[in-house]
Amino acid sequence: MAETAFTPAELNQGFVVAIEIVAKAGEEDAVAGALQALVKPTMAEPGVKLFLPYRSPTDSAAFFIFELYENEAGWAEHQSTTHFKSFVDAMLPRIARRERVPYVPYVQAD
Repeated sequence: MAETAFTPAELNQGFVVAIEIVAKAGEEDAVAGALQALVKPTMAEPGVKLFLPYRSPTDSAAFFIFELYENEAGWAEHQSTTHFKSFVDAMLPRIARRERVPYVPYVQAD
């Protein structure tokens, strides 16, 4: 079994961004590939704990991304990276809807 990088308590601390993306018709696989390519450089960022894209098994155009940063500054730094800006420039024309909602923990994990 692989060793985890963070304990549950450590994962509960930070700044979460939940993102829902719906690709335009015919653009589903392009968005999926671009999200897959974004994982490695994003996970290499110092302020990133997790970057997990998901794709709906019932709607191939629907994506959910769970992002966990050390803090809000980590999210701001992510948005200034070349790989993030390239993703946005290339994918926004292919996306029908994008919603980003930030969250912070309010319950202490055991």
